[in-house]
Amino acid sequence: MADNSQEHAPAQAEEQGAGPFMPAPDRFFAGRVVAIGASAGGLDALARVFKALPPDTGAAFVVIQHLSPDHKSMMADLLGRYTEMPVCVAEHDMALAANRVHLIPPGKMMRVAGDRLQLAPKPEHGLTLPIDTFFSSLAEQFTDRAIAVVLSGTGSDGSRGVQEINAAGGVFYVQDPATAKFDGMPLSASHAAQYDFMGSAEALAAQLTTQLVTPRAEGTRHLSPHAPAVAQPLDTIHEILLHSSGIDFRQYKPTTVLRRIERRMQVLHCPSLVEYRERLAGSPDEQVLLRRELLIPVTRFFRDAEVYDLLAEQVIPDLVTRAGHEGIRAWVSCCATGEEAYSIAILFAEAFRKAGRTRPVKIFATDVEQQYLDHAAAGLYPETIAAEISPERLAQFFIERQGRYQVQPELRQMIIFARHNVIADPPFTRMNLVSCRNALIYMEPPAQESALRRLQYAMAPGAHLMLGPSESLGDLHRDFQALKSRCKVYRLLRRDRSAATIDMRGLHQTRLGESVRRGGALPPMMPRPGNDGALALLMQHYAPPSVVVSEARQLMRVYGDTRHLLQFTEGQATLDLMKLLPRDLVPVASMLLQALGSDSAPQRSAPIRLPDGDGWRRVQLVARQLDGSEDGGFAMLSLETVADHEGVAAAPGAGASATEPADDRYLRRIEELERDLAVMHDNLQATIEELETSNEELQATNEELMASNEELQSTNEELQSVNEELYTVNSEYQEKVDVLNSVNADLENVSKAAAIPTIFVDEQLRLTRFTPEATPLFHLRQGDEGRSIEDFAHRLDYPSLFADLRLTLERGSVTEREVRSRNGQWWLARIQPYPGRSPGASRAVMTFVNIDSVKDSQRLQAVIDSLPQHVAVVDTQGAITLVNDAWRRFAAENGDPAERSTGPGANYLRTCAESALTEADARRAHEGLRAVLDGRLPMFQMHYPCHAPDRQRWFLMYAAPIGHPAGGAVVSHVDISEWVRLSGGSLPDGGKADS
Repeated sequence: MADNSQEHAPAQAEEQGAGPFMPAPDRFFAGRVVAIGASAGGLDALARVFKALPPDTGAAFVVIQHLSPDHKSMMADLLGRYTEMPVCVAEHDMALAANRVHLIPPGKMMRVAGDRLQLAPKPEHGLTLPIDTFFSSLAEQFTDRAIAVVLSGTGSDGSRGVQEINAAGGVFYVQDPATAKFDGMPLSASHAAQYDFMGSAEALAAQLTTQLVTPRAEGTRHLSPHAPAVAQPLDTIHEILLHSSGIDFRQYKPTTVLRRIERRMQVLHCPSLVEYRERLAGSPDEQVLLRRELLIPVTRFFRDAEVYDLLAEQVIPDLVTRAGHEGIRAWVSCCATGEEAYSIAILFAEAFRKAGRTRPVKIFATDVEQQYLDHAAAGLYPETIAAEISPERLAQFFIERQGRYQVQPELRQMIIFARHNVIADPPFTRMNLVSCRNALIYMEPPAQESALRRLQYAMAPGAHLMLGPSESLGDLHRDFQALKSRCKVYRLLRRDRSAATIDMRGLHQTRLGESVRRGGALPPMMPRPGNDGALALLMQHYAPPSVVVSEARQLMRVYGDTRHLLQFTEGQATLDLMKLLPRDLVPVASMLLQALGSDSAPQRSAPIRLPDGDGWRRVQLVARQLDGSEDGGFAMLSLETVADHEGVAAAPGAGASATEPADDRYLRRIEELERDLAVMHDNLQATIEELETSNEELQATNEELMASNEELQSTNEELQSVNEELYTVNSEYQEKVDVLNSVNADLENVSKAAAIPTIFVDEQLRLTRFTPEATPLFHLRQGDEGRSIEDFAHRLDYPSLFADLRLTLERGSVTEREVRSRNGQWWLARIQPYPGRSPGASRAVMTFVNIDSVKDSQRLQAVIDSLPQHVAVVDTQGAITLVNDAWRRFAAENGDPAERSTGPGANYLRTCAESALTEADARRAHEGLRAVLDGRLPMFQMHYPCHAPDRQRWFLMYAAPIGHPAGGAVVSHVDISEWVRLSGGSLPDGGKADS
């Protein structure tokens, strides 16, 4: 449309190609694709978006981030905590799936071809824009089924991609910069393209949900634009846009207009074109949005490199060589945000520098959308242009400022940006180079021809014309020579004489639109051009050439052949009647218009002789007040032919008849000239006063700018200081992170070494972490984090587990219990509270220590305690490790109640050697036990007396080795006193017991 770069999605696909990626296969995925771009601070925003999104929208989600190729990404685990959708890291040639989140892997660039994700290594050097890359491919493959979301991040990645999403008919959402941790990406994207919604992460999720689950409107793409159901509301929409913007979109292809309207209908969930028409009529904001929707700029620096190579090699050097003192003039029509104009300016600057010449270069860059012109005039572009411009040109023609690139002043001074409609406003003149790329393809054939004739009219002999790759010259091809056909760069061979007179009937439209924007109403006497063919025919053959002007002398309407009445000169286009009239007619017309009164009487000039070819033509100017206008401010000025017998003034005059005496005519003429001179003097004085006022305002503005510049310099120094402080703080945080990583690694290793089942829960009993050893007890698996511990069945005979867990969190006290699992194992369950992340919140860690060995020891102790013999277990060094109850009672009864020499820990070999037995018995007991411990004897036994004060006692000591790798022996002492008495004092080995 009225910009230099809009084009259909197929054209984009052809231009971009697949690059290092695979070619696009047939598409299979029929749903919508939501691509989310995020960078610094984006994890929090992503978590909030996915936490609020339902898991069954039917869309495929793709997350593109700036990831370090040197570190393993944990995004799959992190995002998996906030959504029930499966989260996976993309693999090459992976098919998109509904209700699944696909993550870009580190160190890769990703595109979509058909319904499959294509990966390529990220370049090691240069600027990489993974978000732009994926958005562009998504626009190419999924067109109006693509949804782009830009979240928190620094820089401007994504700004180019959202433009292409918009141009393809997709939807663009952006996080509100005020809610983003880093607002660079949201700000850049929202400035680069028209967003459909801006809000917080939660609001974006709600809008996404509505967009995805609401059935799409049927639209009008299957109906003819001429069908009544479409034509009638569409005609009203055209009228609304004409009144609000001054642009008549009837001259654009209806299919293109309908496609953009349908996109707005989808965003607003309007089910029918009639309903959208009503909404548009009552919403000035929507009128602005639709106009910008129809004028979306998708442009880049040096777009179509082959075209600019041709300019740099053949066109511009020739212009530079032939440039005279008047310099070079170029016109970039439909310039959008200015990238093409600056690209051409760069080529001129390089060519002049190479040739060693200096000549003035004026590039007129025009567009119908003022917002785009303001952006272009600022000359400030995102860092993404580094992918379009070489480093040498960036350094030479741009200044880097806080992540953006500012055009150098010398380049900016070469370009004049102005609002202009190529199919309605007068063209420029004497242009050496004219460019109008990718705008004509959106126009109807008559509008294309009108625009091309204006472009041709603007060209100087031998000038060059640039068109878009899908555009052609039509019937004008005989007047041009193609330098290279596929580049669409042409040289003008001859001027079509019919192009010397430009049809001005549409000139009033833009001005009327401006009048409407200022609050005025459309004048009722202005019929739509072309509606009354009979009136046009009568005006052409029978009515004198006439123009309608406003009270401000602005041209509003043209009737008939005005070649002798209006003259267009080179320079900035204007509709000021006094600048369009021949110089000799200016004072006459001015006087006539001033003389018009409320009585509506026409004012006529004296007959005037004007040159007409090789002869002269006798004419008369007539001014009439138009009664049809509401404010009476419109007038008609006509150029009527005078019959040959009427007298003709030697010089322009008015109000006198040719039959009047000469003296009276001269006096009247003098009076007219004096009045005219007085009016001119007053106008000049008013102009001088206005200039003086403007000069004072400019001086004040200059002083304010100087003060602002000083403040900015001061602010820059403060920012530099803050930046250094932030760097220091960042270093400290990095050190803390390293310490925490080290501590975390230690804890991980301790946990692995201990091999103890451990489970961490938050204040709501949700799993936050667990060790692999806990899996058999609670049927856990990876990915269960975030679920409640109560959702899992456990294998413990512990019915009060969850009650104890809550009690521990409430009281902050430790709970311990010995519990048994269903497979017979024994565990010591310990629930330990610890502080949570927020003040007052508690968390808990549960550990389960296997105590089977303890239980076995307790069982063994109970068994040997039930024996009447005195039993002790010693290790290989003779240290006592275990005794039974009988052993302890005997020790207490025989002078060792504290078990210092006979209890656990005491060395029984030493006890034997130092016992109260005879020296021989003591030595024998010591040596026998030592032999068993050393493995020299399979067993050892001996009898010995151990008399009490009140009775005689005999004991049998028995020692046997333990069949265990740890070794040791079991020592028992059996009381055989009763046996000895019954046997008459005989011992078991046949010996005689001592008295």
